[in-house]
Amino acid sequence: MNTIESLIDTLHHEDLHNRRHPSVFDENETYDMLIIRLPVVMNIHELDVTSFGFIITEEASYFFNALTQKLEILSKRFDGPYRIIDEKLDNVLRAFQAYEDEISTLEESLYSDKKQQNFMDGWLKLKRDIVRIERVMLKATAVLNDMVIHYESSENFPLNHYADLHEHCERLHRSAALQLAKLDYLFNFYTTRTTEKMNRLIFLLTIISAVFLPLNLVVGFFGMNTSGLPLTEGPDGTSSVVSGMLLILFVILSGMIIWRNKIDYTKK
Repeated sequence: MNTIESLIDTLHHEDLHNRRHPSVFDENETYDMLIIRLPVVMNIHELDVTSFGFIITEEASYFFNALTQKLEILSKRFDGPYRIIDEKLDNVLRAFQAYEDEISTLEESLYSDKKQQNFMDGWLKLKRDIVRIERVMLKATAVLNDMVIHYESSENFPLNHYADLHEHCERLHRSAALQLAKLDYLFNFYTTRTTEKMNRLIFLLTIISAVFLPLNLVVGFFGMNTSGLPLTEGPDGTSSVVSGMLLILFVILSGMIIWRNKIDYTKK
């Protein structure tokens, strides 16, 4: 164990100890270093990323144990790293299903026109996590591809095994990209519907203003504290003003109904 420790460059030691080091495949004369950074999904509300480091020599391979801070020799040169990475990827694929279910639930609630509580908070959380997963898996896929190209001509290299790992990474990356596209669509749908509701509210307020503005002008005119106002001397002044206001209201409402029917007919 001391021998392999002494072979590794100091900078590579630092890379192995860094639990968030980006995925990388580094070729050297006496050994190669593979670091794969993968998402770790504890639950739908907690996402982290962790790097898993390996040292591969001509005779064996070693896994850097983050708990003991030491390199541990694996049973087989290529099969050892494969089994560790495969287990971690399977965990990520299973955990990612929770994000897909959460987005499907969000989509169904939007289509059913249910009132949304804290839509933007949930949307931003999902967007942030899946963007992170997509970015991490893109790099991991490229690094695994570099490793396969480097070792594919080596004897006893399980090409099919590592091709399967590469396919898993690509699948997770594609799934993350698909969910991001779906989130963007849901955001556009939500903002469009919100804008439509706002437009309806503004239209209603405009109708109310259009109806009562002329009436306010009439009330304001006859409410002036001046002499010589019409209809102030006669006994039927109040009833005449009220009748006039009702006539104005009738004309305005009739005009609006005709205008609305004309718009509906044009749309048809």
